[in-house]
Amino acid sequence: MTPTAIRFGTDGWRGRIAEDFTFRNVEIAAQALADYLREVGSGADRPVLVGYDRRFLSERFAARVAEVLAGNGLRVGLYRRDLPTPLVSFDVHRQEARAGVVITASHNPPEFNGFKIKESFGGSARPEVTAAVEARLGRSQPRRRPLERAEAEGLLQWSDPPDEAYFQRLRALVDIEAIRRSDWHIIVDPIHGTADRYMERVLGGGRCRVETIRAERDPLFGGVNPEPMPQNLGALFEAVRAARATIGLAHDGDGDRLAAVGEDGSFLTPHQILPLLVWHLVRERGERGIIVRTFSQSVLVDRIADALGCPVRIVPIGFKYIADLMLTEEVLIGGEESGGIGVRGYLPERDGTFAGLLLLEALIARGERPSEAVRALWREFGEFHYRREDLHMPVEHGREIVARLTADPPDRLAGFRIMDMQTLDGTKWLLDDASWILFRQSGTEPVLRVYVEATSVAKRDQIMEAGLALVGELSSRISAASEGGGSG
Repeated sequence: MTPTAIRFGTDGWRGRIAEDFTFRNVEIAAQALADYLREVGSGADRPVLVGYDRRFLSERFAARVAEVLAGNGLRVGLYRRDLPTPLVSFDVHRQEARAGVVITASHNPPEFNGFKIKESFGGSARPEVTAAVEARLGRSQPRRRPLERAEAEGLLQWSDPPDEAYFQRLRALVDIEAIRRSDWHIIVDPIHGTADRYMERVLGGGRCRVETIRAERDPLFGGVNPEPMPQNLGALFEAVRAARATIGLAHDGDGDRLAAVGEDGSFLTPHQILPLLVWHLVRERGERGIIVRTFSQSVLVDRIADALGCPVRIVPIGFKYIADLMLTEEVLIGGEESGGIGVRGYLPERDGTFAGLLLLEALIARGERPSEAVRALWREFGEFHYRREDLHMPVEHGREIVARLTADPPDRLAGFRIMDMQTLDGTKWLLDDASWILFRQSGTEPVLRVYVEATSVAKRDQIMEAGLALVGELSSRISAASEGGGSG
């Protein structure tokens, strides 16, 4: 693999382990980061913190990153155990570190791993920073200093997790005692990822009952992708149902995303969680500020923000775009379709545990169970239902499909008139009652994603099936043209 094949997507570079995510390519990425940090020059006396998740070989990849950074004369802090990405971000900010690296592929399938860069403010590297690192890939040969030598020379320090400082920060941001005083039964599912038992630990000792399932390390994530979507949460649905729990909370593989299961067994999508949090922060807490949502988030966010008098900004998909605004403007809360949420006063970073605690606070303050709170929002702002399908295909194939859908959209889809088209990130068709469908090639894996939000379950599924059929037809044409040597 050539250095030019390493690409930073919506949040870092990711690849298949032993195929393109290899020790050699990790060294190339780490050397490019070291070259960038040395050229920037500032903060030379501060460390670069290196963390990792629970995937295959993550600790060894992290060690290799530390060796390359130390080989370039940079100070390095390497964690003694796996950590959620938000805790590395928190510690980068707390220690005023020069930067951070997390070896993780987040929600990707088990065969993937990844390389995330965190800036000194405690959030994902801004696009201009990742572009600068990419520009330095392969410019110089990786220089390594073995861990033992780096430690002996004072360049490497083994870092302990910042758990207690993190818990103190959470207690300052969320009404933890109100949650602990409740009679709620909360089940948490980290899907064998690094979120581990953090929720259980921060809420322990109160009246509420918190239990964690699938907490042990499993690099295969129990046979599912570590993404908090319904098809991966069978164990959580079953646990909530069997225990008659009040709520189930789910996180992704590196602990920065959130989804939930209601007391009635319904799935609370990020399209419902973000609107609930916006309502709570503005209406109940009395806070004000800009609401930021990604291109694939819910219409409900816009309607609630408008009712509360808060401006809305829409950004491309990827939390780094939200974080960028949080650094420069008075953003109250920002959220993405995949469950990443950031709130003012913490960090310009998503954190599944923090978001889960804030959701619990919001629901308990309302005095409503999860399904009741969602229905209350629907009554006031309109009922919307969301669905996403991931179609696995080569990246260039997916991009070609999106390009064709953009260049030649139909007048109608599933019998519904297409009123407008938006192309901020992928191609979104707006239908006649605020329903919509979005086609987008993933920036982190070979997947074409199709998103739909509609005013009823039946309409949602009707639009989705029509969209999938259209993609299938175009895919067949492109494949046939490719096999025949034509342009299609």
